[in-house]
Formats: sequence, C-alpha cells, structure tokens
Amino acid sequence: MKITVVLSRAACILALISAVIAILAGFGSRAGWWHFRTGFQLLTWAAYGGLGSAIIGFIGCLAALLRAQWRGAVPALIGLVIGVLVFGIPWQMKQIAQQVPPIHDITTDTEDPPRFAAVLPLRKDATNPTDYGGPEVAAQQHAAYPAIQPLTLPISREPAFTKALQAAEAMGWGSLGRTQRKGRLKPPIRPSGLVSRTILSFGSKLGAMVVVSTYGPYHGLGKAT
Repeated sequence: MKITVVLSRAACILALISAVIAILAGFGSRAGWWHFRTGFQLLTWAAYGGLGSAIIGFIGCLAALLRAQWRGAVPALIGLVIGVLVFGIPWQMKQIAQQVPPIHDITTDTEDPPRFAAVLPLRKDATNPTDYGGPEVAAQQHAAYPAIQPLTLPISREPAFTKALQAAEAMGWGSLGRTQRKGRLKPPIRPSGLVSRTILSFGSKLGAMVVVSTYGPYHGLGKAT
C-alpha cells in the first residue's frame, strides 16, 4: 500500500476517533457515566489525538500533492481539518483559563459576600466549598475583574430586587427561589434570590445569588449584589 494512502487514512481515522472522544468527554460527565475530572482527562487525550492527526494529515496532504495523487489528499485533508478543531478548541480554552486566577467564586460584594443555603443540597458531592475565600481571593478577583462591582439603582429595594432577578432570568438563569436573608453588615435583613444555569457539554451547574440592600442616607437606593 502506498505511503500516501496510509498517511491519509491514518489521519482521517485518528481525527474521527479523537472527535468522538472529545464529544463523549463532556456528555459522559453530564450523563453521570464518569467524574468530570475523568471527562477533562479524556478531553486532553482527544486534543493530543487531534494534534497528531493534524500533523499526519498535513504530511499526507504534502505527499499526495507532490505525487499528484489528488484523491489521496482528500482523507488527509479531512483529518487535518478535524484534527485542528479537536486540538484548537481545548487549547484556546486552556489559554483563556491561564490568563485568570484559579478561583471558582466571584462576588460583587467582597466585604459581605452572599452565603448560599438553598443550593447546598445540590452541592453535597462538590469538591469546591460554597463559602467565599476571604481577602486573598478578593485580592485576586479585584486584580482580574476590576469591573465587577455592586450596581446602585435610584429605586427602592424591592423593585431593584425584581429587576435584578428578571435580568438574570433573561440571560437564561433559572430561579431556585427567594428569601429574606440576614447579612453581616447593615441593613441586617436583605432580600435574596438564587439562580442557576447549566453549561452545555459537561453539564456543570453555575449558581448565583442576587442580594439587594438599601443604600444611602435615606435608604432610597437599591444596591444589587
């Protein structure tokens, strides 16, 4: 069998296998077939497989073109394109992740961060804590996300709370309920609502708490956290 055919077929087959593994890595985690860390490991292997298929496909394309074997270049080209995608997407995600601090909790109010309660039963097997990490995490957050600050609105507390929840739900976050929650700072009682959304593929659930407190000398402003 000619070397061009071998390279082309190898690139195409390896790329397709890598693509299937990359897809199953996330959806298998979401379906509960394996832990999400196993899914990330599978995605890593798939990315390396995609890189290998892209290299083999590139060599196969060159060999086919040099020998004027146009049909032989087709599977090599398919392997090259699929391989670049399977490797490129996770690689780009990793580059973005390396540019921000490794923190899983971000709040607009680092002095009196909201404390989760209703979501705790859903996170009983989670590896990350629900409590905010304190001054060290706050310093990393402010350095990486300086624009994340509480929003002050020229309206009272209840309308501000309603607007905040409506904005979250309009962005695809589902409501998990609302309550009156005690805060460590004044005012002591603040309305709060919990919203969540699920990330496609891996199925990770993101939780967010909307807390509104009065602000200003006459408590005429609603401050949404």
